[in-house]
Amino acid sequence: MTDSPENLLKTPLHALHVELGARMVPFAGYDMPVQYPAGILKEHLHTRAKAGLFDVSHMGQVRLTGDDPAAALESLVPGDIKGLGRGRMRYTLFTSETGGILDDLMVTNAGDHLFLVVNAARKEHDIAHLRERLKGKAEVEPLPDAALMALQGPDAAGVLARFVPEAATMKFMTLLPATFNGIPVLITRSGYTGEDGYEISCACADAETIARALLAEAEVEAIGLGARDSLRLEAGLCLYGHDIDETTTPVEAALEWALSKRRREEGGFLGAEVILGQLKTGAQRRRVGIRPDGRAPAREHTEIADEAGNRLGEITSGGFGPTVNGPVAMGYVGIGRAAEGSPLALMVRGKPLAARVAAMPFVPQRYYRG
Repeated sequence: MTDSPENLLKTPLHALHVELGARMVPFAGYDMPVQYPAGILKEHLHTRAKAGLFDVSHMGQVRLTGDDPAAALESLVPGDIKGLGRGRMRYTLFTSETGGILDDLMVTNAGDHLFLVVNAARKEHDIAHLRERLKGKAEVEPLPDAALMALQGPDAAGVLARFVPEAATMKFMTLLPATFNGIPVLITRSGYTGEDGYEISCACADAETIARALLAEAEVEAIGLGARDSLRLEAGLCLYGHDIDETTTPVEAALEWALSKRRREEGGFLGAEVILGQLKTGAQRRRVGIRPDGRAPAREHTEIADEAGNRLGEITSGGFGPTVNGPVAMGYVGIGRAAEGSPLALMVRGKPLAARVAAMPFVPQRYYRG
């Protein structure tokens, strides 16, 4: 599929985006809103201050069933899925036989099945991967008739509780089957902005009704892909195909926290030998946070060098952080330069720009843990 307009897929909220004056762009094969008339900066700051509504219906939603889908899935991911309590969710990774990251995903124990949310650009690959590797062990059911929205920000809980009162007391990374004005929904207290918030899965036919109801609340504004990207960057969160891919391992990507203790001890997932070996001996490079000096942002693929001009790596995500009021970035450097405060030089338009390794996240995470 090319990204010409006639070939782009549309989410169930496409007409609403156009009505709201969104600037639409091709993304992962879909025609998606990058920003609305207020602009990316205001959308970003509104989400941090109040609540933003994001259309993430382009993501892949998948149901995994069978006699023991958790045990089956553990052959493909390093997370503890068998130990996941009912109604709980976990961030994990599809790994390759060489230890690279095929995708990152959310897995939720929905009781009689596992509910997976995978990245838009990888969903066809992931579904094929699941079907090939889990044949005879689990049934893989994509959910193309399901839409997905994210309500994010400090006012998200108060807003959603007007429609679903029990949502207010949900804890971070939990699931709630509920009704929204009589409409069946699956709500998780999760998101990818660093803020408190929710993701709401519903039938495509109901998506616009729910979106309009939320947008009618005074605290809520529609937010596009541009602010979604700057929000997740400030939160130090990876974007697949940029900060992580098949050439990066979980250890290199500083995602060791996603490797559950039992799985570290038992292995049994693709690439375990490589990944567990790196846990013991260390990787040669590492994803780090980077704060350029001054105001000029360092964009993706900007070369990272040392003071003598020797190449160390490159920026994988970078831009202006509206909340921190300055440029922020992530990238890979040799392990000897990965310590917080290490000086770096970023080659911007052929000139070295001073920078330093900085702690992530760049803004405090505000997940609700009860």
